[in-house]
Amino acid sequence: MFSYVSLEQRVPSDHPLREVRKVTDVVLHTLSPELDALYAEAGRPSIAPEYILRALLLQVFFSIRSERLLVEQIDYNLLFRWFVGLGMDDAVWNHAVFSKNRDRLLTAEVAQRFFAEVNRQAKKFMSDEHFTVDGTLIQAWASQKSFRPKDGDDGPGDGTNFHGQKRSNKTHESTTDPDARLYRKSYGKESKLSYLGHALVENRNGLIAAAMVTHADGFAERDAALLMLRSKQMGRSRRITVGADKAYDTKDFVRTVRELNVTPHVTKNDKNRASNVDRRTTRQPGYAVSLSRRWLIEKSFGWLKQTGPLRQTKLRGLRKVDWLFVFSCAAHNLLRLPRMIAQQHRPVNREQCA
Repeated sequence: MFSYVSLEQRVPSDHPLREVRKVTDVVLHTLSPELDALYAEAGRPSIAPEYILRALLLQVFFSIRSERLLVEQIDYNLLFRWFVGLGMDDAVWNHAVFSKNRDRLLTAEVAQRFFAEVNRQAKKFMSDEHFTVDGTLIQAWASQKSFRPKDGDDGPGDGTNFHGQKRSNKTHESTTDPDARLYRKSYGKESKLSYLGHALVENRNGLIAAAMVTHADGFAERDAALLMLRSKQMGRSRRITVGADKAYDTKDFVRTVRELNVTPHVTKNDKNRASNVDRRTTRQPGYAVSLSRRWLIEKSFGWLKQTGPLRQTKLRGLRKVDWLFVFSCAAHNLLRLPRMIAQQHRPVNREQCA
């Protein structure tokens, strides 16, 4: 039997992934000189990086829990085949081969370049003056019983019974993921082996402007925020604003942010202490506006954890978790771009506006 219906005809013309693929193709075309360098020149034929990146986008969009399941679905799901770029009769890769080729992308600056190129496509929809910064906890792929003393003197047992023991990151580390740190985000919560993901979100449409992952500790959020703001202000003389929660209301952070030509719209932490944000900032109308837009970054974190793969990462090591976080932030922006482009070209009903 023969089928004369192509994959292009099987995908509905109004399917949301059509517009996402158009933007993705533009981004990958721009990155093609760098991706060409990742092809293997000898040995077995490798999987094209464009195929891998499109497949990983599907994994983020559809909350696919593993690469084994991702490759399996690409084999029988016609929509997935069309998005990746495979034909109806093209053979699908082995999941182990796919994972091995994906590791080649993890060793390059592909995620940051992909993220930067997506943001370049979204530049017209992003504010370049008003931002919000925050951090979120990413649970590591390591169990509590792997958190053992560094000197190897862990006594009898397999580490499951650690009650009554004093454990800290100075004396203990995970044997499964040494880069993970025992940390809790707030009082009253249990400590977990985690990383901290940091994002800088613009206040117009809530697109992520910068992202990075660090070790989990009490200073990482403010240090990462300063790094992202410094990168954003490099070569610019115009002052910008940044909103943040009470955790950023410290003397060092407020002073350094002002030195970077950034106005700190930080929520005042004046409970049993004096706030470091004074009237010269809080009396301005923009201060209240910045605080009212802080929900945008929480919305992004919610998508990255509920739909994306960042509630508990399945990768180990700071470098790999950073790659996954930045790539997922790029997928978040990429998924929202088509709707913004459509609204831009939509005719305005002036009677309704009046």
